[in-house]
Amino acid sequence: MPRLRTDDPKARIQQVAVELFAERGVQQTSLRDIAERLGVTKPALYYHFASREDLLRSLVQPLIDDFDAYVAAQEAAAPVAPHDLLTSYFDLAHKHRWLIQIVIRDLAVLTELELASRFLQWRARLTELLIGPAPTLDAKVRAMVALGGLSDSAVMFDNEPLDQLRAAAISAASDCLGPA
Repeated sequence: MPRLRTDDPKARIQQVAVELFAERGVQQTSLRDIAERLGVTKPALYYHFASREDLLRSLVQPLIDDFDAYVAAQEAAAPVAPHDLLTSYFDLAHKHRWLIQIVIRDLAVLTELELASRFLQWRARLTELLIGPAPTLDAKVRAMVALGGLSDSAVMFDNEPLDQLRAAAISAASDCLGPA
């Protein structure tokens, strides 16, 4: 996990929270744990974040904003070549891989922050861009496997060379879609 070097106390709290959430899980990490890792008091954290949930929302909001903007931009640019959409989708998922890994490992967070429904909405909108508004069941399944496998690859293979991973994931996702 990349480490930020910052004098901004709020950003430092967020960085330590991400580290602890990745190590222990969101539900098993308290504000006291975060304060201890930082070497500050719990009230010092409350100055910046009212609760662990508030802190978690501050971490997730950039992901939500980026995915909302991405899907809207893809829709505005339609029609989009499938290869281009798959490439940019991979890059977006890879950008947020650390946070997505945390959320996947602690599924209660998906419900708590209503992320599951958001991810399903984003995926449905992108699926329509890939296969059109009235696809067959076969086409819908292929698109779902392509997008799901692509994002999973971007998130879960974080120790692989990025260029090789991107190429392999996009090739596999394209294969899932089948012939144009």
